[in-house]
Amino acid sequence: MTTAPATTSWIDRFPGLSQLPSDLRADLVAGSSVVEVPAGTQIFAPGQTPDNLLLLLDGTVRVQQKSETGREVFLYRVHAGESCVLTTACMLAFEDYAADGIAETDVTAVAIPRATFDDMAARSTVFRQFIFTAYSRRITDLFTLIDDIVFQRMDVRLAAKLLELSADGDVVHATHQTLANELGTAREVISRTLAEFHRRGWVEQARGEVRLTGREGLSRLARSAGEA
Repeated sequence: MTTAPATTSWIDRFPGLSQLPSDLRADLVAGSSVVEVPAGTQIFAPGQTPDNLLLLLDGTVRVQQKSETGREVFLYRVHAGESCVLTTACMLAFEDYAADGIAETDVTAVAIPRATFDDMAARSTVFRQFIFTAYSRRITDLFTLIDDIVFQRMDVRLAAKLLELSADGDVVHATHQTLANELGTAREVISRTLAEFHRRGWVEQARGEVRLTGREGLSRLARSAGEA
């Protein structure tokens, strides 16, 4: 991880912070730094104490948790323009992490140390609102994830996930195990479901990737959850 001094320009990348008065903007920038993290780096792990809140400028961070059986369960991704709400929660509650954060791509982020975080949270209504707005939005996402895992059919969830991951084209670069981790299920379940999608002419499979050949059918299946 490499660091560099922060400049005021990054604040406007986060609309919730753009209303900070000039003196607080200056203090936030002075107390922060820009960090670069290579893809594949474990940014945090269970049992670690958070030292910085990261606000992503570029890249994505995957947050996941392992069950007692060793199965990885995907929780959420942090994208450019967002912060990691698990880090926020741990810093507010003075607790250690209970999940992993992995840089899926090369990441550039603003690191706000605990001292600066605590100072801004105490002094600024705008900063507190920024923190809790992001927190409440992610909590809603996590409740949706729980609802999906408990109540939604796996074929519907897999169809929606393939469409989400192929937003920039028709190929999803992921193994069956990766997709299983994303959806909180077993690899065998994904393999069976993909075999059925292949039978329907919706996908073609190769090593480490799934090619979408029937996007319309997948879309119909994914929409069926909202119509049920």
